[in-house]
Amino acid sequence: MRVLIVEDELPAYNRLVKLLKEVLPEAVVESHLDSVADSVAWFQENEAPDVIFMDIHLADGSAFDLLKKVSIESPIIFTTAYDQYAIDAFNASSIAYLLKPIKADKLKSAIDKLDDFKKLFNSENAQQELILDALKPGNYKKRFLVRFGDNIKTVPTDDIAYFYSENKATFAKTTEDRTYPIDSNLDALEKVLDPDTFFRINRQYIVALKAIADMKAYSKARVLVKLLPATKDAPLVSSERSANFKKWLGDDL
Repeated sequence: MRVLIVEDELPAYNRLVKLLKEVLPEAVVESHLDSVADSVAWFQENEAPDVIFMDIHLADGSAFDLLKKVSIESPIIFTTAYDQYAIDAFNASSIAYLLKPIKADKLKSAIDKLDDFKKLFNSENAQQELILDALKPGNYKKRFLVRFGDNIKTVPTDDIAYFYSENKATFAKTTEDRTYPIDSNLDALEKVLDPDTFFRINRQYIVALKAIADMKAYSKARVLVKLLPATKDAPLVSSERSANFKKWLGDDL
């Protein structure tokens, strides 16, 4: 992880470097800057680091002066001896606010928060790329890259019987009754799957036509669907989707 430290107090800088070696051994400090002017020059000449630890009081101004002069894309963790700047730091979209002297457990919490932030960002980006790729004219998702344990493989969309969500995770069930985790949620998948082949029957399932083994009227507006491979409980087509489901099956009346 590439780290930039903007700090005008040498003892505070040395302490932070020491703690980083304990909490985040893989961290590489790209540079140590102590002023607004030097920081502006650095950002103009270098790629954005993975994270910035930034003191609020600098040798020739404040961190907020710096943020007015350059556009910073990296997540910022503010470090300061004063707590009255917390609201300003929040408005500057920082991910954490550490009071000096910084303690190891507080630093670790900030790093954990950074990891969560990156996972969320990467997940949202992956879903957006998935959607944009599929929205190209005549283009639908033809295969999925899946990971299970240390293994990675591709699963052709034609081999998938249905997608389902469970415990806030998304899975694909193949016609051979294999289950794989999928990075995208059902809302994203619905946009990239061929609508002639797949239908979102409710909030939990997107099913392929070939996976429907049997159907029964459950009520006037709802349909009970039996899928193959079998599910623990036969899913119901939601009442608000029932009419479109029947049209999808070929009933245009």
